[in-house]
Order: sequence, then structure tokens, then C-alpha cells
Amino acid sequence: MSFRKAARVVFGLAGGSAALLAAAALAESRGVFGEKPAEPGCRRGWSGLAVLRAAQSFTAVNPTVAPSGFGWDSNWDKREPLSLVNNKRKDKETGEGELPTELQNNKPKATRHILLIRHSQYNLNGQSDKERSLTTLGQEQAEFTGHRLAALGLKYDMLIHSTMTRATETTQIISKYLPGVEVVSSDLLREGAPIEPVPPVSHWKPEAVQYHEDGARIEAAFRRYIHRADAKQNKDSYEIIVCHANVIRYFVCRALQFPPEGWLRMGLNNGSITWLTIRPNGRVALRMLGDSGFMPPEKLTRT
Repeated sequence: MSFRKAARVVFGLAGGSAALLAAAALAESRGVFGEKPAEPGCRRGWSGLAVLRAAQSFTAVNPTVAPSGFGWDSNWDKREPLSLVNNKRKDKETGEGELPTELQNNKPKATRHILLIRHSQYNLNGQSDKERSLTTLGQEQAEFTGHRLAALGLKYDMLIHSTMTRATETTQIISKYLPGVEVVSSDLLREGAPIEPVPPVSHWKPEAVQYHEDGARIEAAFRRYIHRADAKQNKDSYEIIVCHANVIRYFVCRALQFPPEGWLRMGLNNGSITWLTIRPNGRVALRMLGDSGFMPPEKLTRT
């Protein structure tokens, strides 16, 4: 019996036991693990028994990762039906509340699908926003993204984009593949510093005032565009938002109720697709994060 096989047996048992360790000690002393017994006073590295002891210690003391303790806030977007009705209103004649009817009237029925697109590669040497236009490769990337969105065969309701040049130009190319889809611009979606990242990075350190100003704007964008469907919406919707990496990463953290300061731990390629689904009950699912597999490898960038 090899040490590897013995270890598999041990790891397959829950918790380990003193009897198991005793048997392992006897087996090791007889060379069952394929190792010669240690000479008296001789020290050696990780023997079979040492590995088994470590395995037993880990499974007994720390069998699973402890929950974070933070539960899911079902009213994260402040659109839970119960929060939209007047709980104190009573029928004057019967004294019975009108809450059940109001709840039904305010209950969402549709699912919102939000596809967040990062703009394509742009001229990093531009001094002004207008000069930071798409590169030739960036234009190609937008073509790939537009073709991919069309190939998904979804009935898109709206295409919203940041007013920054690189996002606007990316949208113009994408919209060619989605004729008839309404295009809307929004200053709220402009790039910025949403919140100081944890852990910090040495190559990017905005001033505190930038976090204060950009953070409020990007949070406002989140509240405006990322939420469950209105009660009047009867059919599932598909909306495209073309914006920036920082904005998208912050949106993902907020929507999934992950620590928002962790946004910089994610990376997104230019022209990539991130897909959020928001159910009528407020549950959120991340169906894609920075998908760019529809582009040839030599066309991928992350600038």
C-alpha cells in the first residue's frame, strides 16, 4: 500500500481518530508508506505520518470556511413591494388594512437582464477626452462585440452609454448591429473612482475629493440603472449599458452585495460583456463577467 493511497483513505474519512493515527504510526514503523523507519535521533522532513497528522488536525479543527455573517438584504434596491405601500392606511368602515391588494399591485412580474459592456481600446496618449478616441484595434473590438450581441438573438429594449468619447464611439459601432434599438446617453456613467479600493494599489492613488465626487455619481448611476423591474413591466427586458471598467466592477460588487471596496480585484478586457440578471423578487445573478471569448486572442486588450 503506497503512502498516496493511504492518504486518500485518510482524507476520505471524516474528522480522523486516535485509532487511525495509531494504525498509521504502526504502518509507518513497518515501512508501509514506502519509507524506511527513521533511525533514533535522526530528523527528516514530511513523513507519511506527519502528513496524516496534519490532515487530521485540519479536518478536526477547521473543516469548513466560516460564513461571513452578512445576510442577503432582500430590499437592497428599496423596491420590495412591502416598502412601497402605506402600512398605516386602513379602511374607515371595516378597519381592515388594504395592504394585500396594494402588495399585489406593487409586485414585480418581470426579470431585468442588464448587459454591461466595457468600451473598446482607446488612445491613451490623448490629453483631453475628445482625443481619447478608439484606436483601429478598438474599432475592431467594437465590431466583434456588436456582432456577438446580435448573435445572442435577444430583443434589446435600450442601449445606454457613457458620454465619454471612447464609450460613445463604441456604442456607435455596436448600434449598427442592433437596428431599431433606442440609444440614450448618460453623464452618470462616466469613468471615475467609485470607492477607495482594498487592498490599495501603488500605481493609482486618486485624491480623496475624487472618491467623494465620483463615488456619489457612480452610486447614483447604480441606483438609477441597477434594480428590479417596475411593477408595470409585464415582459422580461434586455438592456445594454456601454461604460467603463471601474463603473462595471463597482456595479457588480453592489448588485451581488459583495464588499464594494473589492471592485479593483476584478479585471475586464476591452469590449467585454458582463451580464447581470435581476429577478422579480430582487435576487441577483451574475451570468457573465468580462466575457470576451468571442474575440480572437490577438485582439484582446485591457487598457
